[in-house]
Amino acid sequence: MKLILLGAPGAGKGTQAEILSTKLGIPTISTGNILRAAIKEGTEIGLQAKSYMDAGKLVPDSVIIGIVAERLSQPDCQNGFILDGVPRTLPQAEALDQHGITFDHVLSIEISDEEIEQRMSGRRVCSKCGAPYHVKAKPPKQEGVCDTCGGALIQRDDDKAETVHHRLEVYHAETEPLKGYYQQKGVLVPVDNQPTIEATTQVIVEALGI
Repeated sequence: MKLILLGAPGAGKGTQAEILSTKLGIPTISTGNILRAAIKEGTEIGLQAKSYMDAGKLVPDSVIIGIVAERLSQPDCQNGFILDGVPRTLPQAEALDQHGITFDHVLSIEISDEEIEQRMSGRRVCSKCGAPYHVKAKPPKQEGVCDTCGGALIQRDDDKAETVHHRLEVYHAETEPLKGYYQQKGVLVPVDNQPTIEATTQVIVEALGI
């Protein structure tokens, strides 16, 4: 099964991708991971990406999609794959089409901006061991202190309200139009976010018939 996971930052795409990867026995392809791997392996397209990054420039779509296509041609993707983090824009989706890369389903996790802002602004991590917490969903026994190592809990810059708000604006402007693009192709599967990770997984499993 070939899948794309869409959803706003903080919607839980990465978590659901891991669960589905195990359940279906297919790899999750994360753009960040394959970009780092291609650079480390020194592939031709990886070196192209590195030249842009070293110059402080954004890696162009043609290089990103080239790295994705290279990764999808590997043997472990023959029975399917899950794309997480790509495509992010309509030009990237069109470039995947041009490479002949097709999908069985495009899952879109539907969640309100308000819920995402609450979820992400409540995240905390231990400054020493990196253990994750949440002020409401997973609070530490003692406020501001890690249960495991006693380190101070901090809020990452990525989780601060103004950063989250900006990331959501970018998502609505650049990535959300993909829903219409894949709906026209008849492969979009909207999934309402549920109160728990397990419940969201169950809705996805039912929607995919797996």
